[in-house]
Amino acid sequence: MTRHTIGTRAEWLAARLELLKAEKDLTHRSDEVARQRQDLPWVRIDKDYRFDTDSGRVLLADLFQGRSQLLIYHFMFGPDYAAGCPSCSMIADGFNGYAVHLANHDVMLWAVSRAPLAKLQAFKQRMGWSFPWASSSPGDFNRDFNVWFTEEQQRTGNIDYNYRREPAFVWRAGEEGGAADSHAALAGTDTATFLRDRPGMSAFVREDGTIYHTYSTYARGLDGIWGIYPWLDRAPKGRNEADGVWWRHHDRYDTR
Repeated sequence: MTRHTIGTRAEWLAARLELLKAEKDLTHRSDEVARQRQDLPWVRIDKDYRFDTDSGRVLLADLFQGRSQLLIYHFMFGPDYAAGCPSCSMIADGFNGYAVHLANHDVMLWAVSRAPLAKLQAFKQRMGWSFPWASSSPGDFNRDFNVWFTEEQQRTGNIDYNYRREPAFVWRAGEEGGAADSHAALAGTDTATFLRDRPGMSAFVREDGTIYHTYSTYARGLDGIWGIYPWLDRAPKGRNEADGVWWRHHDRYDTR
């Protein structure tokens, strides 16, 4: 028997109208936060970042492909992974559709990872993805944008991620079989190695031949581009994650 509140249609409508006020307030607040993002000062990029792509080795400027704006998803896929991070993969499952529309609105969308290009290409083929994906292994791009850390930083507590300092081995204090352990196993690596790469997204603009960094976000800041969560937030039981991590690579679900 259900434990949820049961009501009449009139009671439902009254409650729905109250919720509508809150939803409208949230929408207006979201619009204001978006304006604050766009008002951030731009920071000039002077470093010659290089990437390996399907078209060969290119510079950051080449990733724009004639557009004035560039969005990069920092996809967790280190050189020692056998597969991409399951969470990043679930986010990236929506990129094929988004990338086409963004490219026709003066915005290029790329995924960037540290794994060598051949690994990215093989996993991309496995997942059935077509969006552009570059390897940053030739340079310091991931380090400079705070989505890759060394083993020494990890061991000594010298990691600044998501705009705060992390204590040493903070993730190792979790319970056996936690989210990081589960995802590391699905990515084919150990937990410590898995967590030296991190997720995030960064935005860039190009004006008069100069590239500027405009915005970066990490961790829960990525919820807004995680396409499945707005749907789950509207489902009757919400995200329903009391039992922890449930998602897999989309070709690893039991399809019974």
